[in-house]
Amino acid sequence: MPEPESPLSPPAPGALLPDGLSRVALWTASAHAREYERPAPYVRDPWAAGFVRAAGFPGGPPGDGPLQRLLPDWAVVRTRFFDEFLVDAARSGCRQVVLLGAGLDTRAFRLDWPTGTHVFEVDDPALLAFKEHVLDEAAPSCGRRTTVGADPAGSWADELLDAGLDPARPTAWLSETYLYHLPPAAVQSLVRTMTGLSAPGSAFGAECVNAGTASSSFVAPFLEALSATGISWRWQLADPPAWWAEHGWDAEVADPFTLPYLVQRLAPYLPLLTEAAAKCVFLTTGRLGGR
Repeated sequence: MPEPESPLSPPAPGALLPDGLSRVALWTASAHAREYERPAPYVRDPWAAGFVRAAGFPGGPPGDGPLQRLLPDWAVVRTRFFDEFLVDAARSGCRQVVLLGAGLDTRAFRLDWPTGTHVFEVDDPALLAFKEHVLDEAAPSCGRRTTVGADPAGSWADELLDAGLDPARPTAWLSETYLYHLPPAAVQSLVRTMTGLSAPGSAFGAECVNAGTASSSFVAPFLEALSATGISWRWQLADPPAWWAEHGWDAEVADPFTLPYLVQRLAPYLPLLTEAAAKCVFLTTGRLGGR
C-alpha cells in the first residue's frame, strides 16, 4: 500500500474540489489520515491523506469544546466498530454490502473481505468522481466494487438495482453518520427503500444521535458551532431498537465500554465523559426481522 503524505501538506496543484464534497467526509478522512501515522492504527487507510491534501482541507470540526477535541478519536473507533460489523456480516452470508452515503471511506479497498463480496458505494456523483481521482485506479480488496452516483436522500433504488444488487440475496447496509444529517421524513423514506430491497438475513449498521443528550452541556456547544457551518444533526432518537423495530428490523445498541479498543483510545477523555456525554450517540446494528 502507498505511504500517505501528511494531512497538513499543501493541496496539490490543480486539485479537484467538487460541490458534492462534504466537510463531514473530510473531517473523517482527516481523522483516518492521522490515525494511519500511528505505530499500530485502528484504521489503516493509506488513501485518507490524499483526500485531505487534494481538497486543500483546512482543519477539523468547528469550535474548541471538549466534544470537538474528542471527535477525531471517536471517528476512528466508530469506523473500527462498523468495519468489524461489515466484515462479520459478509462472513455470515451478506456478500452484498451497500454503503449509503459512502463518503471518502475506503472500506472496499482496505478491509479483508471474504471471497465474492460485492461492495456498492452510493453517494453524490461529484464526490465519487473526486474519490476516483485520488484512488487513481487502486485495486479493491473485495471481489467487486461498484459506485452508484445517486443522492441517498432521494431516489436510488433503480440505480442500485441497475448496478447489480440482487434483492433476493442478503445484504449488509451501512449508513455510518449520514442519517442524522437528514430530515426525519427523508430517513423514513431511505429506510423503507432499504427494507424493501433486503432479503431475509440482511443486516444494517448506523450511528444514531441520542435525542436525550443533544441539549446537554457536552453536546450543545458543538451543535451550535456546527450550525454556523450549515450542518445540523436533524434526526435524533430516544430509543433506537423501538424505532428500528417499527421499520422491520431487530436492532441493538452497542455498549461502547465493552469495546477494548474504544476504552483504550478514549481513556484520556474519561474525566469529560459524564453519562450524557458517553451516550450522546448510539452505535446501532441489526438484522431484518420477521421475514
